[in-house]
Amino acid sequence: MVSLFQTLHTLSYVTADRVADRLRSVKEEKGASAVEYAILVGAIALVVAAAVLVFGTKLKALFEGISLPSTSPAPKS
Repeated sequence: MVSLFQTLHTLSYVTADRVADRLRSVKEEKGASAVEYAILVGAIALVVAAAVLVFGTKLKALFEGISLPSTSPAPKS
């Protein structure tokens, strides 16, 4: 009977260590996902900057060609 209790006691220690290791790895994964999001945002910013450099003059010409209606009041006669 003592052997059964020793086995269960040992099993509880081993299981507790494995559960603790898994909890630690879950906590570490949350930090890693934040780093992954930061890398993703940085990559998107680089793509946008490269697109502006490549298409900058064409974009400028496109927006300069757009005319907005005048918001000033009409002159009184």
